[in-house]
Amino acid sequence: MSMLKLHNLSKIYRTDEVETVALDKVQVEIEQGEFVAIMGPSGCGKSTLLNIIGMLDTPSDGNYFFMDEDISDYSEGQLSEIRKHNIGFIFQSFNLIDELSVEENIELALLYHNIPSSERKARVAKVMDKVGIAHRAKHMPSQLSGGQQQRVAVARAVVGDQALILADEPTGNLDSAHGQEVMEMLQALNDEGTTIIMVTHSPAHADYARRTINLFDGHVVTENLRAAQ
Repeated sequence: MSMLKLHNLSKIYRTDEVETVALDKVQVEIEQGEFVAIMGPSGCGKSTLLNIIGMLDTPSDGNYFFMDEDISDYSEGQLSEIRKHNIGFIFQSFNLIDELSVEENIELALLYHNIPSSERKARVAKVMDKVGIAHRAKHMPSQLSGGQQQRVAVARAVVGDQALILADEPTGNLDSAHGQEVMEMLQALNDEGTTIIMVTHSPAHADYARRTINLFDGHVVTENLRAAQ
């Protein structure tokens, strides 16, 4: 089943003097359960594409179908509801809140879901154990290594059982060993059925994905399908 489909999708940024075409008639379809890497040079439209998929930005033209529903003209409130229940985000810079502990950072993702406190605590404990960070539950982000902070970010992204995870350069601030650990976590989540779309500059990390979409100047130029292992 299709998770999402972009049909002739364009994004144009305009000022009084300049018009910048970030995406130009992009056609992409991603099935539920896929692991897709998005690659291309800086400025090619990767982050813009991910932001539109994540409903953090809206297209200038074209159609976006999410779960077979055309959401192209939805209001910010409607998009926010869909995003809240379906999409988790993992960022290069972790985006943890310094004043909250590990478990509080993760629980924050559940506070707007009307979930009882006891269930929130149980979910947080389960996901901390899953990503190997339970022993740091009471620590603050400043007390963690980069790899540990990204584990917390992964836990926060999946604690609500979101069907789609968007990862924007999730290993960009990590050394090779910790980067590999994060990629193995993403692969394990995908093996369990979570759809993952990841922007990366690393060919080695793109190899974890089943399919790679290559962008150049706002266009999809090639798509590569990796043979099943």
